This record gives sequence, C-alpha cells and structure tokens, in this order.
Amino acid sequence: MILSDYSAAILAFCLSTGLIFGLRPVARHLGLVDTPNERKIHEGEVPLVGGIAIFCSVVAAHMVSLVFSPVETTQTAYHAFYVAAALLVLVGMIDDYRELSPSTRIVVQILAALIMVYGGGVVVRNLGNAPVAMDGVTLGVFAVPFTLFATVGVINAVNMSDGLDGLAGSLALVSLVGFLIATLALGNGQEAPLLAILSASVMAFLLFNVTVPGKRRALIFLGDAGSMLLGFALVWFAVSLSQGAGNVIQPASALWFLMVPIYDAVCMTARRVLRRRPPFSADKEHLHHIFLLAGFTVTETVLIMAGLAAIGVGIGFAGSYYSVPDFYLAATFLIGGLLYFWMIVRSWSVMRFLRRSICRRRNIGDRRSYRERRRGGGSLHSGAERRSGIHRRIGTRGRRGEEIGPRS
Repeated sequence: MILSDYSAAILAFCLSTGLIFGLRPVARHLGLVDTPNERKIHEGEVPLVGGIAIFCSVVAAHMVSLVFSPVETTQTAYHAFYVAAALLVLVGMIDDYRELSPSTRIVVQILAALIMVYGGGVVVRNLGNAPVAMDGVTLGVFAVPFTLFATVGVINAVNMSDGLDGLAGSLALVSLVGFLIATLALGNGQEAPLLAILSASVMAFLLFNVTVPGKRRALIFLGDAGSMLLGFALVWFAVSLSQGAGNVIQPASALWFLMVPIYDAVCMTARRVLRRRPPFSADKEHLHHIFLLAGFTVTETVLIMAGLAAIGVGIGFAGSYYSVPDFYLAATFLIGGLLYFWMIVRSWSVMRFLRRSICRRRNIGDRRSYRERRRGGGSLHSGAERRSGIHRRIGTRGRRGEEIGPRS
C-alpha cells in the first residue's frame, strides 16, 4: 500500500466519526431511531445511522484515494460495488424508518447480487480442488444461482449477528482485516485500499457502538442499512479474492474468513427446522446468548466471539499460505460446523460448563428459568438482544416474532 492509501483510511476514520456526530441529531429529529420494547432493553431511543456513516465515509475516502493514486487504475468493478451497496443502504434506511415486507428485502438483496455478478464480474465459478477434480470443481451454469444464494445468505447472516452492541461490527472488522492482510501478503494488494478504508470506517463506528466500562450503552446502531452493507462487502471480497486465475485465497479458505456468521446462521436455521418451528422465527438460542446466560458481560461476549472469528480467519489464511487442498479445508469447516451445532443443541450443558469451569460467576438460575428466558421471557444484560430490522419493531407494532431470509 502506498502512503495515499493509508491517508485515505485515516480520512475515512475521521469522516465516519464526523458523520456520526452530525447524523445523530438529524436521525432523532426524523425518527430514524431504535425504540426499546420487550425484546430490547437498551436505554432510550438510539439513532440508526451507523450504516449511513460508514457508506458515505467509504465512498468519499475511496474517491480521494483513486484521484491521488499515481497508478492509473480501471476500477470498473468498484462502480458495481458502490451501486449495489447504495441500493442496500437506501432500502435499509427505509426499512429502519418504516418496515418493508420480507419479500421486498429479499428481492433487493438479489438485485444487489445480480449487480455484483453482471456489473462487477464477481461470481463463484470454482469451488476449489477435490480428490475427484484436482483442477477444481466448476459450477458452470449453476455459478450465478450459487452466487446469488451465497450473497443473500451472507447478508442475512451478518444481520443475524447484530444481536449485541458491537458484535456485528466486530465480526465484520475481523474479516475485513483478514482480507486486507491476505491481499497484502498473498496477492498484489489491489484490493487493499478499499479494504483499509472499510476497516477504518467500521473502527470509527465501533467507538460509538461498543459498550465498555465507563460507557454502558451504545450511542448509535448499525440498523438494517449497516448490517446489509457489511454483509455485502464481506461476500464481495470473499468471492473476488478467491476466484479467477490470480486469486489471493483459496475458495474453501473464504468460508473460514466468514466462519462465525455462517455457522450461526446455518445452525440456527437447522435447529428450528428440526424442532418443527418456523426456520426464521425469533429466539434467544444463539451462541452469544449462551455466553450471556453463562454470566459473561456483553463486552466479554463480543471479545470472545471476535476471538473465534479471528481463529477462523487465521485458519483460512494459513490454508491459503500453505496451499492446503480445498477439500481438506472444506471438510474441516464442515466438522467445525457440526461441533458448533452440537454446542448450540447442548446449550444448557455448555452454559453450565462455562459458568462452572470458566466463569465461576454467581448462579444464574435453574434450567426451567433458562428455557423461559431463551424464549424471550426474561432479560439478560444491558445492551443484549439489540436487533435490527423486524425485531426492533416487535412490540411496537404488534407483529409476530418472525423473520425474513436467514435472519434470527
């Protein structure tokens, strides 16, 4: 990365910070806020401007980076990135302000994915090598449908993770920094400027979103605009860096870079189906809920989840660095997913283990009270279960606890 790239990242951080300060009162005036209800226990109305600030700062800083870059670049693919991202942010803002139908959100996400595929040429064509196909498992005519499915899935997986103050932003930041390190260490660094700018903007957002000692509540939230933007950015780089002749990471390694959101979304959906419940119904059985019930604070839970995400990024990076066959990377990812699913299914046992063997905190109640609480009957911690999208409006508009897409 050249000096101007670092300067652009600093600019993005400063712009994002300034926009957050400027947009907070505007959001309050317009009613673009998150209001507490029975599923959310944060204090007061919190502005939903995180995604708007991140997007605007990234666009401005990246344009500056391209203008002052001494190398002539033809970043036509980024035009598609910004068009699709702008569409998601705009629809997310509308959804934050006035709830849209589930079908509308899904259609918009598919449209963004189509812009990525046909406008940016970012598409999954190869799943990597395997014992029966050492030259790579190609998707052929299924490339575009598979890419659409993966894009919509990751966007909603990130939305699922937006359940605690700082969680979705922290998970996204870990993945973005991982992609940045990979493109610098394993590639030509072409994607580094935008990745650095995105990372810096998310860092600025987290300063206002995380809860730490001395700051017990978040000052802003991502909103649907932010969660869809970050989900789209992650799937864009996961695909663009893992496909083509000059790919930076292996196709199966991309799974590890997005380990936590993928595991959480797939396992939650599968568990509900096995229990004959609506796959997108609301509950409090995510991994971060288990940590909260085990006695961990919101801050500790976010740090643990970010640490798990960093481990996944490390495995993905090491797999590409040492050219581990994609088959083995995918197989170990599947095994890890099964272990994750087992932990969620055995959440009561895991919770007791965490409380007794690691936390050693005060008794948090019997199994019966836990079951009631995980169904939404009780509170957890300050800052917990702050959700974007439809969950924010449960209780205020009389809607049932249902979701769209793979949303929890």
